Amino acid sequence: MKNQALNPFLPLDVYIPDGEPHVFGDRVYLFGSHDQENGDTFCALDYEFFSAPIDDLSNWTSKGVNYTAKQDPLYGEKMKYMYAPDCVQGNDGRFYLYYCMSGEKGVGGYFNPISVAVCDTPDGRYEYLGVVKNPDGTPLMRYVCFDPAVINDNGTIRLYYGTDYPWFASIPFKSGREQAYMRVSGRTRDEIRAVPEGITGSYHVTLGDDMLTATSVPVRIDHTISGAEYKNHKFFEGSSIRKIGDIYYFIYSSTLNHELCYATSKAPDRDFQFRGTIVSNGDIGYQGRKPKDRLNSTGTNHGSIETINGQWYVFYHRLTHHSDYSRQACAEKISVLPDGSIPQVEMTSCGLNHGPLAAVGKYPAVICCNLTNGKMTHGSNSKKKLKTPCITSSGDERFVKNITDKTLIAFKFFAFSGSITLTVTTRGSGEGFFEVLTSEKGAALGKIPVTSSQQWVESYADIPMVCASSPLFLRYHGRGSVELLDFSIKRIGAE
Repeated sequence: MKNQALNPFLPLDVYIPDGEPHVFGDRVYLFGSHDQENGDTFCALDYEFFSAPIDDLSNWTSKGVNYTAKQDPLYGEKMKYMYAPDCVQGNDGRFYLYYCMSGEKGVGGYFNPISVAVCDTPDGRYEYLGVVKNPDGTPLMRYVCFDPAVINDNGTIRLYYGTDYPWFASIPFKSGREQAYMRVSGRTRDEIRAVPEGITGSYHVTLGDDMLTATSVPVRIDHTISGAEYKNHKFFEGSSIRKIGDIYYFIYSSTLNHELCYATSKAPDRDFQFRGTIVSNGDIGYQGRKPKDRLNSTGTNHGSIETINGQWYVFYHRLTHHSDYSRQACAEKISVLPDGSIPQVEMTSCGLNHGPLAAVGKYPAVICCNLTNGKMTHGSNSKKKLKTPCITSSGDERFVKNITDKTLIAFKFFAFSGSITLTVTTRGSGEGFFEVLTSEKGAALGKIPVTSSQQWVESYADIPMVCASSPLFLRYHGRGSVELLDFSIKRIGAE
């Protein structure tokens, strides 16, 4: 790896949520939605796919826009946005992109069939191909078509899709659930009543050589998931599929919304067993952490796992701008244990790196992996004006704002090798200091003064550090509100 890989791992002005990572040849590609910085709706921009050499995960680049919403015939005043895609290499060697169209803030996202585009290369210019269809040529619209995932399973193309929108379950059928289904899904009453088992859930279907035509009847798989804990982590959306050996891994976003969970089976379309949570974008559940103690503002999560040069990773997204509409791609190393389980991992600032970050040089504050004042909220499908701390931007600058008394900012992990001078760049009305710690509840190792300023100013302190891999925590104490742009680490005694 030529440089360090940070979290988020893409350029800081790039917002690619819902990431599906795939290795094709000697590169790993990220296929995802495309949010706008400080945007006002999901997936406001056209698809742009980034990739990196498998031996240098610090070097992510793109060739620009790969596919535009206007290429889809469904594009119009009410359907302007392309949601979470997935890509698979067909048996003909070409690459096929599966996605769904939607409207403002998700309105109409359950109305449409699954669209397909095709390209000769993973990150070339895709061309519209058609929609997934029934054998008679009509669009496949059985059940809600949403968040498609696809795999080439030794020559068999398997497509997964659907949602189990949790709001439906809270509405008594006689009190309006049928009307709710009609409004949200775009189906008529007769169409809904024609499917007595309901139109929501996650479904599996196989496709023919044309990559469009269903060759099996869609079957629901999420209701086959067993395990006592599944009732607390039920499927919501974001289907993703992987196969490790002879085991299928069904990865999904649960009804809790902030987490990626997984279930496994030896069959692709039944008998899945819930195995646990892989990652939460608030670190909820990690080492028993409760929702009230979430370490970030939380919202939607969507992603998957991939093995790169023998190491498994989970790719997911985090929220910025007090919003669910400006989400950034992150990744963490995971372990697939001999029994097939994947222990939950915590969010870090160095997920794709070869190890802890070097404890030297300047780092942007927005690589913080935890940011909390102890009262962080969940904000799915929303953009709020809150006084809680958040990652934000103004012009070409990206920084942490709304840092008030007792706000904790975490960077994990650094390879410290002795005492350091730690410098922070701040502005705002704040007057106080940052405590420097190496554990969330540990004793302060030093204090960096913070003074009120309308311009960015630097403050520093010498900090005694142990020679070990360690988190770096900054906890603000004082009055007013502070913004943090970056911080610099210099080893004391180094030239």
